[in-house]
Amino acid sequence: MPKTPAALSVTVESRILILRNHRVILDNHLAELYGVSVKRLNEQIRRNRERFPSDFMFLLTTKEHQALRSQIATSKGRGGRRYPPYAFTEHGAIMAATVLNSKRAVEMSVFVVRAFVRMREMLANNRQLAAKINELDRRLETHDTAIQELIDAIKELMAPAGASKRKIGFQLPAGKS
Repeated sequence: MPKTPAALSVTVESRILILRNHRVILDNHLAELYGVSVKRLNEQIRRNRERFPSDFMFLLTTKEHQALRSQIATSKGRGGRRYPPYAFTEHGAIMAATVLNSKRAVEMSVFVVRAFVRMREMLANNRQLAAKINELDRRLETHDTAIQELIDAIKELMAPAGASKRKIGFQLPAGKS
């Protein structure tokens, strides 16, 4: 586990996932950060279940768990996890630190909060950037249309005048020669 605050912040940020449209950290990563076993963390969660409403923590479905296992290549056989993990939102991660009541958990909760805040800021910046790109794209489309109309008008002006249909000089009327 890295010791510097910057390295620790990056470590925490790398553990934050987006599940069910929530930024969450899994119980095994939270337990590692807080310096306790997953068993101990989940034991304290069960003992204090009233402190963890569904917007603080939820149990992953079997399908979500399998999808995560295939992404992070965890063990599927003996020694691997046999039940889906809990996912903690920012508030749930802080509440977990309070029920663990250890000095390390309290210290680490600060890094967890900062990581969630930075993640939120990054997502907000990405949304703003996407909106600006869409605006530029829309403007370019209108500019492209205006430029194309201007080019067409210039081409018309540059085109040689068509041959005059009226001939110059004396002409006999048709049928008289």
